[in-house]
Order: sequence, then structure tokens, then C-alpha cells
Amino acid sequence: MRPARTARDGRTLRSDASRAAIVSAMLQLASEGDLEPSAGAVAERAGVGRRTVFRLFRDMDSLYGEMHAAILKRVEHIVREPIEGTSWRERLDRLIERRVRFYEEILPYKSAAEAHRHRSQFLRAAHGQFTQILREMLLFVLPRSSKDDVDTKEALEVALSFEAWRRLRQEQRLSPKAGLRVVKRIVAALVD
Repeated sequence: MRPARTARDGRTLRSDASRAAIVSAMLQLASEGDLEPSAGAVAERAGVGRRTVFRLFRDMDSLYGEMHAAILKRVEHIVREPIEGTSWRERLDRLIERRVRFYEEILPYKSAAEAHRHRSQFLRAAHGQFTQILREMLLFVLPRSSKDDVDTKEALEVALSFEAWRRLRQEQRLSPKAGLRVVKRIVAALVD
């Protein structure tokens, strides 16, 4: 009995290693700007056979789920940082800085996910959760007067959105430092 269990455990370990390699390959390709890599490109990068990709991931949502988990693990240190400051404006500044670091980490992956969101239930749900968490964090640092002012609250939400950050970085080609200055200027104009 023991040899059969060892063989099965060996297959499981190889399967897990192949899954991890495929997820890593997808993340690498996304970071290089390949929004829709072929199964062949993924397999080659992962060092596995093309059929292995399809055998280990029954559908794209299962692959997206594992990629999402890997990305969350990468940014966990940023997400867990406390938002410190003696005033709400200082806390808002810290939130902006933290959000920019977070966006920089996820920029290539979130951009790739956006290209597929319309056809993926998992990506739509993950996007909804992402947006809700960012909104709650913003509301946490705002004073009641800004929370009660619907227009200001919604304008801040847009100014601090991933979509605005992606536009600053990818379309307007600003550096992270210049993008941060622009976001802070927009926010200052909204809350002053």
C-alpha cells in the first residue's frame, strides 16, 4: 500500500508544482504586457506540456482565481499597513500613498484582468470586491462632512480609482512620482 500512496503523492506534488508554474507563467506574461497569451506560450514559459495547462485548469476562472490569490499574497504587506496620522487629512495622504504603491504592484495584472472581465464571472466578482474595499477604506478616513457630501465623495472615489491611476501611468505616461503629485493635487482641490 505504501508505494501506491507515495506514487500518488508524487503525482500530486508534480501536479501542484505544474499548477504553480502555470500561474507564475501567466503572471510573468501579463507583467510583460501579453494580455491574452496562448496556451502554447504559457506552457512553454511554465516548462510544461500544452495539454497539462488544460488538464490542470478546467476553465479560465479557476486559473484567474489562483492568479488572484498569488497577487494578493504579493501585496498583502501593503494592504495590512495601518493608515496613520493625527488628522483626517494626514490619514488621507497616507491612504493615497499606500493606494499608489498598491496600484503600482498590481498595474500589469489588473490591466490584463480588465481585458477579460466581461467574459469572466470570477473577474467581475473580484472587481466588485476590490472596488468595495477601496471605497470602504476611503470612507474610513474621510470626515463626516465629506462623507455626507455625495458629490465630493463620488469625485474622490473617481480621483483615487485604479482606472484613474492606470490612465495617468499608461496613457498619460507619467512616472509614479508625477502621478502621485497629480492625484494629491486633485484630492486637495476636492477637499479644500
